[in-house]
Amino acid sequence: MSVFMYVSLQRDDRIVQYAVAPDTGELRHLADFALDGMPAPLAVDPQGRFVFAGRRRPGEFGLTGFRVDADSGALIRQNSVRLDGDPVHLSVDKTGKHLLSAYYYQSRVGVHGFDGGGMLNDTPTEWRETGIGAHYVQTDPSNRYAFVPHIAEGSQTGLNAIFQFRFDAASGGLTPNEPDRVIPNDAEGPRHICFNPNRNVVYSSNEQGCSVTAYRFNPDDGTLAPFQTVPTLPDGYDGQNSCSQIQVTPSGRFLYAPNRGHNSIAGFAVSDADGSLTPIGWTPTEPIPRAFSLDPSGSYLYVAGLESGRLASYRVNPDSGGLEPLRIYDVGNGPMWVLIFEV
Repeated sequence: MSVFMYVSLQRDDRIVQYAVAPDTGELRHLADFALDGMPAPLAVDPQGRFVFAGRRRPGEFGLTGFRVDADSGALIRQNSVRLDGDPVHLSVDKTGKHLLSAYYYQSRVGVHGFDGGGMLNDTPTEWRETGIGAHYVQTDPSNRYAFVPHIAEGSQTGLNAIFQFRFDAASGGLTPNEPDRVIPNDAEGPRHICFNPNRNVVYSSNEQGCSVTAYRFNPDDGTLAPFQTVPTLPDGYDGQNSCSQIQVTPSGRFLYAPNRGHNSIAGFAVSDADGSLTPIGWTPTEPIPRAFSLDPSGSYLYVAGLESGRLASYRVNPDSGGLEPLRIYDVGNGPMWVLIFEV
């Protein structure tokens, strides 16, 4: 097995590919793949066969599918489809048959089917209105439910909720769950989520609240209930900031959420008992850390600076969760997504 990284460069109209050394975390540049339309969100199917990219340039909104070469990891373009919206997040369901997408400005969630060769259907299975600020979509581990966080644009206009759906893995259809959303205790603005791999807990990075909220997940009815919110900023910081993405290590022991403004990675230890979070510190990183990713082993973490065009790499301490700085790489203009997986 080989580990590859793909970084979408929105202002360069390309996706850059690296090989990841599993023993050192070092990156080796392999290739660049041109993609007009300001490529931003990336997603891979569970089997590592296909990569999908969302295009965000006005007038060129769309999705592009690639087949992944099993030997080199090269991206081989399959097809592109037009959209009536600007995709901000993509994910693939657990069957590897449906591409889910979220649309902040168009207040929507979409689902596109694709065939065994990675060819996307022109017509979406779902093109469902939710509300302003839809920023992420993901199915749960059972693939029976889907969740769509919506940020809060201040306390007046944003929905500030995570929408809850039942998901039909056969058809790709979404049906509002009961209740159809969970609302945070404050105007936190949930942006992205991740599932604890060991217990029924979901974490959201809160864009406006500069915090992480832990939710109890009921796998029987597909609903969330918040039980803890922890700041991502150190005491005393009063500058501008917003949160971006969120990931938990494969072991489930540590969680990370970058701060845009404070320009740091907030780290948390995850309780074995109940999945609650304890801050473990803040690691300085590249300006405006919008996109980041752990490698599949959870040994290394990579953060892209939207402002700097550089990618910072870190070794994850397996005992403390602390981040040891490694190399910094020049990647290009406007890095919007970091995707890492094994082939």
